[in-house]
Amino acid sequence: MKIIILGAAAGGGLPQWNCGCANCAAARHGRIPSLTQSSIAVSADGGEWAILNASPDIRMQLAATPALHPSGPRQMPLRSVLVTNGDIDHVAGLLTLRESQPFDLFATAAIHDALAQNPMLTALRDDLVPRRTVALDQTIDLLPGLTATLFAVPGKVPLYQEGAVVETGLVGETTVGVELRSKDRRALYIPGCADMPDWLANRISGADALLFDGTLWEDDEMIRMGLGQKTGRRMGHMSARDSIRSLADLTIGQRIFVHLNNSNPLTDPDSPQTAEARAAGWRIAHDGMEIAP
Repeated sequence: MKIIILGAAAGGGLPQWNCGCANCAAARHGRIPSLTQSSIAVSADGGEWAILNASPDIRMQLAATPALHPSGPRQMPLRSVLVTNGDIDHVAGLLTLRESQPFDLFATAAIHDALAQNPMLTALRDDLVPRRTVALDQTIDLLPGLTATLFAVPGKVPLYQEGAVVETGLVGETTVGVELRSKDRRALYIPGCADMPDWLANRISGADALLFDGTLWEDDEMIRMGLGQKTGRRMGHMSARDSIRSLADLTIGQRIFVHLNNSNPLTDPDSPQTAEARAAGWRIAHDGMEIAP
């Protein structure tokens, strides 16, 4: 199994276009790496590829990844796209993938319903991009030699579907993790997760690789920095510091934080928080990182 981090950032990327926080300023001046928005590519053999979450930055991500370059006119190694929720930073890139390119689009029924409510996405022609509905805990052939199983994790509906009352620990089809298997390798991709119940920790235990929600370092991070009024849990994300504690006793091959917000000190390779995470056995994702579970 091969995994490439196409984009390691949360929505808005790093630097975020309207943000002048210390991390965004450092990224603009080249003092820390810039990051594009959340997406990964997976393959069983390095020949055929699937993309998990199509970020708004997908065009530049594809251009920066030779394994995903066309081999001829309209000849792409991309075979499928799977989305783990309906968040804009995970589905807006589908509009970039509209140029008469065939691939299968996998998602739960609830996520497909959310996408179907946007008439712009009819630009993805049904005859070229069939919508494949995946039930929770159903195993599908994502690619030859690579299976995927979607499972519910605590989260919430996308921002554009929020009502007056928002359930941030919702467990259902709106926020899912992905279990990838190839031969005897097992990797889990969970870019959004609001809590760590025992049943989820049990599912994670024993994985050869875990790519997990690292949006914020601390729950009130954005409030303290004057960047917003919501906690991480209100946005559907548990803090990375809590994740380190919750998963400390589990046997996991590789632990990688993905989906990093621009406010997160983990985006700075030299921060004390990055040193703390590394000391606990975690790696911090960056664009172009390659992982072999």
